Amino acid sequence: MSFFEAKSLTKKFGGLTAVNDLSFSVEKGEIFGIIGPNGSGKTTVFNLISRFFPVTSGEIWFQDKRIDALPAHEICKIGIGRTFQVVKPLRRMTVQENVMAGAFLRTGSITNARHRAEEIINFCNMDNYKLREAKGLPIPLRKRLEIARALATEPQLLLLDETCAGLNPKESEAAIELIRRIRDAGITIIIIEHIMKVMMGISDRILAINFGKEIALGKPQEVANHPEVIKAYLGDAYA
Repeated sequence: MSFFEAKSLTKKFGGLTAVNDLSFSVEKGEIFGIIGPNGSGKTTVFNLISRFFPVTSGEIWFQDKRIDALPAHEICKIGIGRTFQVVKPLRRMTVQENVMAGAFLRTGSITNARHRAEEIINFCNMDNYKLREAKGLPIPLRKRLEIARALATEPQLLLLDETCAGLNPKESEAAIELIRRIRDAGITIIIIEHIMKVMMGISDRILAINFGKEIALGKPQEVANHPEVIKAYLGDAYA
């Protein structure tokens, strides 16, 4: 069995089907991208994996264990961390304290949590900001802090939701470099991103969805050239 697998995943909100019989698997060590137009169901998939929403039907497996009925805190504890599209740090706490909050998942010791937080802050190149209150950080650093908080929970699988959204090209390059270092540290990644240049350059494989259903799956270039993907993004005239 794969490191991570979603089987016939479906989520309905009343009469709206946000995710529709979606299946995919992720191998250990991959950077697996999910793309699709606005409203295609990408973040809903993350919310199902992290148990922010319960699944309507289908199964989610992680390291040979079915996890779709576990509560959110147990999902985090077994090694699945995530970031959110809209970053919401603990505003009146410092960067260091924000990261320590994540580290407390694995330790009850303030000393150990502080030590782990300092390691992660260093890894994320945020040493110069560790004593600054989170509310004073610009968006690029808030996004980096969001990643650092997730890393503090010591995930084996990390879900990244639009890490590069709102960043300029230089800031995006720095974010991509960090994501690659996270993968090189042994953490498998599933990433949602609208910026195709980012996804093409960073993903090992890409799943394209629309209306909650798969429209293409494969290597980045294959998916980018798929007629259904072009149609979903640009319309029938370009397919």
